[in-house]
Amino acid sequence: MSSDHEAASTDLIARRKRLLGPAYRLFYEQPVQFVRGEGVWLYDPAGNAYLDAYNNVASVGHSHPHVVQAIARQAAVLNTHTRYLHETVLDYAEKLLATFPAEISQIMFTCTGSEANDLALGVTSALAELSPSLGLPMPKDSHARLVPAPRSAGDDTGDIFARHVRGALDDMKKNGIRPAGLLVDTIFSSDGVFADPAGFLRPAVEAMRAAGGLFIADEVQPGFGRTGEQMWGFARHGLIPDLVTMGKPMGNGHPVAGMAARPEVLAEFGARSRYFNTFGGNPVSAAAGIAVLEVIESEGLIENARRTGAYLRGQFQQLQARHPLISEVRGAGLFFGVELRHGGPTGRPAASETAAIVNMLRERQVLISAAGPQANVLKIRPQLVFTTEHADLLAEKLDQVLQALK
Repeated sequence: MSSDHEAASTDLIARRKRLLGPAYRLFYEQPVQFVRGEGVWLYDPAGNAYLDAYNNVASVGHSHPHVVQAIARQAAVLNTHTRYLHETVLDYAEKLLATFPAEISQIMFTCTGSEANDLALGVTSALAELSPSLGLPMPKDSHARLVPAPRSAGDDTGDIFARHVRGALDDMKKNGIRPAGLLVDTIFSSDGVFADPAGFLRPAVEAMRAAGGLFIADEVQPGFGRTGEQMWGFARHGLIPDLVTMGKPMGNGHPVAGMAARPEVLAEFGARSRYFNTFGGNPVSAAAGIAVLEVIESEGLIENARRTGAYLRGQFQQLQARHPLISEVRGAGLFFGVELRHGGPTGRPAASETAAIVNMLRERQVLISAAGPQANVLKIRPQLVFTTEHADLLAEKLDQVLQALK
């Protein structure tokens, strides 16, 4: 980076802190500014192209023309809310619900995945208690219970996870708490990405339903074809949720989110509550959502996620064979967790090396992030339009960085 660009970046950081306050966070030790995006690429003010292997919000590619045109076309005609009749939101609901099992036949729209999870739970504070990645302490009198995320794939993965859920249910019963539901990110994104073996979630869901609670599938990160087999992450486990929450990739950058549900679940909620979200389900958002679904279908992006994802997994496994720091490669489709440890799968977490790799890749104009409770997992989730050529470039740069750390 030139001295002029460094100075401009420093000024932006200072201005941001002054205007937005201290709670926001920036990626990377040396933050990067972007002014344009196209496909799998982001561009800084100097015109340098960065391979984006992290931002699944623009899942069908940055600035996809079909989505952009749909947004502009609808914005030029009308944008209002759901208290007026409008066909576009109904068209979107029909098209989106067609991707779910028949039992899930109704949907309510929000603007973000967090709002969708709030709606599923009914109270904002409860969601914060169920989100350990926020770093907030669990209140002593909390009605929520956190259970450990699954670990490496094995025949007993589902049984171990279910045992933790049953233990939490027993503790709730002992304290007079009636369980409401099990909320699960179906690929355990922030926990380090745990996708296998397919079906391992079933025993835990059965335990919750036996206790009278619901199964809420959080598809904010794994949904919309990300796992490369079907549209939704829960489908890999052979389950039909009671509620499904969605967000991030729904509008390819436009703020669209929602909660799909079995109608019998919404019937009770609707009988005692009203729901209104000023911007949720507005015509422009609905047009963006329809366009995203059309792109996923017309460009065969679920199959591309499966095919390119399998190729990229192979590239990561080749790197694992050459670099002992890689203890495990996990994931499904175009969503990966590459765990780094000293001394193999049971060795010491390589948290500092993980942070160094993320920042060194950024210097080489490749964007990924880190995850996991010990911050030792490379979190990699490229756009669904990633090709084998992009996969080769990502693997090449990661290889260079791993070599440099030796």
